[in-house]
Amino acid sequence: MRKITRWMRAAARKARADTGMTTSEYAVGTIAACAFAAVLYKVVTSPPVMAQLQSLLKDALDAKF
Repeated sequence: MRKITRWMRAAARKARADTGMTTSEYAVGTIAACAFAAVLYKVVTSPPVMAQLQSLLKDALDAKF
């Protein structure tokens, strides 16, 4: 029983010691999010995708009820 209690206390101490992200993790996450946004922007603004989006919007606005 004492071994389990000691193990649980040690696990709880370790879990409390590692809370939140560090500054470097925030920096890497921010850079990754910016890179993803840049790629998404390039894809969405490419001529084929723009043509498909315009066609989709035109069809939606011209729908007859």
